[in-house]
Amino acid sequence: MRERIPVVVQRNSRGRRVVARGLWTGAELVVTLGVVLLLLVVHQLWWTNRQARAGAEHQVRALQREWGEEPGSVTAGGDPEGDSDKTGKSNDSGAPGGRSGGGGAAARSAPRWDQAYAVIRIPRLGLVAPVAQGISKSGVLDKGYVGHYPRTAQPGRPGNFALAGHRNTHGEPFRYINRLRRGDRIDIETRDAVYTYTVGRTLARTSPRDGGVIAAVPRSNVKPYTGYTEAGSYVTLTTCTPEFTSRYRLVVWGELMDVRSR
Repeated sequence: MRERIPVVVQRNSRGRRVVARGLWTGAELVVTLGVVLLLLVVHQLWWTNRQARAGAEHQVRALQREWGEEPGSVTAGGDPEGDSDKTGKSNDSGAPGGRSGGGGAAARSAPRWDQAYAVIRIPRLGLVAPVAQGISKSGVLDKGYVGHYPRTAQPGRPGNFALAGHRNTHGEPFRYINRLRRGDRIDIETRDAVYTYTVGRTLARTSPRDGGVIAAVPRSNVKPYTGYTEAGSYVTLTTCTPEFTSRYRLVVWGELMDVRSR
């Protein structure tokens, strides 16, 4: 009697190979996409900060040399944890819609567009950054600079010296301005003088279109009981809130308290 040899027939082997290859290809695509996203996050959160801060520090030193000063310690991005002086102080730029204001410097003395012409120092935050004319992203804010709203006052002049800065990425000079409190110091240095403002009021959240916050007499159009009612010499800091979004604006106001000529 002949012995029968069992024969095993493998069905759909080709189909299984196709499925396996498809799964492997899909896994590779997912991993590749994850790596690309990770690199984008690293670029936005680390590289843009490093690059912008280095450029801002260089610009501050250049202004100091131009003014005939000895370049001192420069920190383009504020970090309250690293500051020992606790006696003083988006579009993710924090620029509210409308550029209303007044009391600006005469046109003949206005800085050129995108020109860095002043330095802002906030001791409580350990912040030192250049201030440039205008609030464009590519020409000013993405360089790690603080931008001056056109048609608002210049430092020390009657009216409102209104500023915008990134809260996250690109140097993020205004990242910690939410920690400022009444009485904190904000120094604005120019070629001719140092203007010292002290923080008076804050607005934790308002619309990006709230142009009243940078008016000559700053007062919110969204929350009309927040702000000032009398003419004076003010400084306004604006940035985006909450962090990593541009949905609302955070505003800090200060009043001029002292002027020191160079």
